[in-house]
Amino acid sequence: MRQVTPLTEGWILRHPDGSGATLPATVPGCVHTDLLAAGLIPDPFLGLNESEVAWVGRRDWTYETRLPPAPVAQEQTDLVFDGLDTVAEILLDGRPLGRVRNMHRSYRFDVTGLSGRLVVRFASAYAEADAVRGKVGARPGAYAEPYQYVRKMACSFGWDWGPTLVTAGIWRPVRLEHWSTARIARVRPLVTVEDGTGRVEVAVDVERTRVEAPLTVEASVGGVRARAEIDGTRGTVRVEVPDVRLWWPRGYGEQALYELELTLRQGDEMLDGWRRRIGFRTVELDTSADAHGSGFTLVVNGERLFTRGVNWIPDDVFPSRITRERYRRRLDQAADAGVDLVRVWGGGIYESEDFYDACDELGLLVWQDFPFACAAYPEEQPLRGEVEAEARENVVRLMPHPSLVLWNGNNENLWGFRDWDWERQLAGDSWGEGYYLGVLPRMVAELDPTRPYTAGSPWSGSWRHHPNDPAHGTHHSWEVWNRADYADYRREVPRFVAEFGWQAPPAYATLRRALPGEELAADSPGMLHHQKADDGNGKLERGLARHFAVPEGDFDRWHYLTQVNQARAVAAGIEHWRSHWPVCAGTVVWQLNDCWPVTSWAAIDGDGREKPLYHELRRLYADRLVTVRAEGDGFVVAAVNQAGEDWRGRVRLRRMSVDGAVIGEAGAAFEAEGRTVARVRVPGELVPVGAKEFLVADVDGLRALHFPAPDREIPYPRPEFEVALVPGGITVTARTLVRDLLLQADRLDPDARADRGLVTLLPGEQVTIGVRGWKTPDPDSARSALYCVEPTR
Repeated sequence: MRQVTPLTEGWILRHPDGSGATLPATVPGCVHTDLLAAGLIPDPFLGLNESEVAWVGRRDWTYETRLPPAPVAQEQTDLVFDGLDTVAEILLDGRPLGRVRNMHRSYRFDVTGLSGRLVVRFASAYAEADAVRGKVGARPGAYAEPYQYVRKMACSFGWDWGPTLVTAGIWRPVRLEHWSTARIARVRPLVTVEDGTGRVEVAVDVERTRVEAPLTVEASVGGVRARAEIDGTRGTVRVEVPDVRLWWPRGYGEQALYELELTLRQGDEMLDGWRRRIGFRTVELDTSADAHGSGFTLVVNGERLFTRGVNWIPDDVFPSRITRERYRRRLDQAADAGVDLVRVWGGGIYESEDFYDACDELGLLVWQDFPFACAAYPEEQPLRGEVEAEARENVVRLMPHPSLVLWNGNNENLWGFRDWDWERQLAGDSWGEGYYLGVLPRMVAELDPTRPYTAGSPWSGSWRHHPNDPAHGTHHSWEVWNRADYADYRREVPRFVAEFGWQAPPAYATLRRALPGEELAADSPGMLHHQKADDGNGKLERGLARHFAVPEGDFDRWHYLTQVNQARAVAAGIEHWRSHWPVCAGTVVWQLNDCWPVTSWAAIDGDGREKPLYHELRRLYADRLVTVRAEGDGFVVAAVNQAGEDWRGRVRLRRMSVDGAVIGEAGAAFEAEGRTVARVRVPGELVPVGAKEFLVADVDGLRALHFPAPDREIPYPRPEFEVALVPGGITVTARTLVRDLLLQADRLDPDARADRGLVTLLPGEQVTIGVRGWKTPDPDSARSALYCVEPTR
């Protein structure tokens, strides 16, 4: 039976200064985290320290340990690295075992009968990128850093939300595997379901030490077993499971998971085993043409979905620090916000099994980008061979996970070729099209035909349409954040919005930790350093000025209002697009998470704290949503019913004044069948007129508000409310209109969390806000941490 010896202890990191100095190394890990643990570099997440450690990524580094003799009598011993970041030479007692140049692959070396000093010598990723660029020629990209020339996590070179911390190290586990006769080298399970019967066709590749040995493989799933012989190095075993329970995305049914277990045998002797969880479900991508263009609708188990998604970036710029528990915590947050799809963005990594396991359990659909983002990628060697090997390995590795429903070729590269002046600069050079429209779809069709593939995001389906045409396929809506007001989201109805978003700073306690001792201001040195977007603060201010008077010299007010603006901006888009289902079939917010403390588009900041946007997503992505939208020469209330059950109710409409007076009132019945949208026309006499009036629509505890004027023009009364402590939190009772009330719980205690975000109260209404982690509750502190919209001075 194959045996495993982890190689996690006894590693050292040799400093590249020529002194021979060493320090303890953690494996898995990276150079930055080892230097940080030894106190040799400051924390790059704090203050301006990122700049002080830039030298680390430009040096060569060496990891060393002792490779022990094989502890058992087996015919072969392999040294297995699950991940090396990125360009390295591996030596054993000075003898080269191999050279590697891809962070996204695993590596295996035969070390049978060998022991001694194991050395992993890492070259700077910058040096590798420079060498490849010199060989294949320069290619354009969205950033000056050379990430397109090396198969490495692109965002380690920095992004418009991330620091430039170019890592090196043994970033995933390393071990010795001892085995005899044969081992399971690759398992490719094709899982399908038809008429209630689940079918698993398992293609098994083996590696042998003895060619002549007769081998069999047995598969077991759902109490059903089947066996097949291995012909040479390959075999296929098929299992049929009657009356299977289906795996569904969250909100549509249970997440039924089955253990698939394989055993490789020579006669009665078990040589090797393999075990994964699988789920039985079907998935299709409907891109058929219709009267509106061509769609992009995911269909799971025959059910057409409006996808409620978020974009995922690596949760730490040092991915080796992300534990199974941290993955689960972050994905629990996504599920609790009503999210049902997570897009793994192409400037990051193929995530660990822990990520996909959690998505399987939580019913979170996974859209997986291949790691290409925002650049022209050369298609010549040595990159082409690496791309093919990496894709082949990871497609097979991730196949068992039922949560994985879509492969995507790249992020924004097809769009970039058309709109970002790449075509002229390239002058005929390769740029990645051969990957996205050739290599990758062929590989997915060969290895994983049960899942759809799309060439890129955005992508209109062919060059007959502009790559980012909102009427065809996926659309990235960035003109609004970059140049316009968020109300412009309502100007169009894309078929599927795969990226859009609005920035806001992180939580106050996150800023206080990240910028110790700094007097916080929108343009203070640390705030500017932790703002990576081009003209990011300018866009924040211009976006704010369209709705509010921009606070001068009042950081706390600026911080609150920019977070309000972020939540409102995303709400404007999602409410509008959800109300146009089934023409629009999904929104994927940019972005769920951050990899360090930064002003960004994230709903959860780099310390894991939830911004007001996060709580707003819980409302926006709930099964039922009420919104007011313009239609024709008037307004309608849209009752969006994502639930499977019909929704029958009555809309209460009130035309109100900001001083609390009810100017007019009416009610209307509606019925929204499951997975549909019902519309109720607002009577003309209830449409608010002028800056002093607004519309309230209430249905079954849900509320939509429509203010026809920007806040800076609305004559709000000075907000008056009472605060009282209750077990587990506070209550707030409004005496006037209180718009977008927010408890910033982290101002009470860095560990404190509130259970809700922005809430608007009419005069006389009360809200209870739960607070956990607040060690010394008192009402005065609570009042000081409450913010709301105030009249313009």
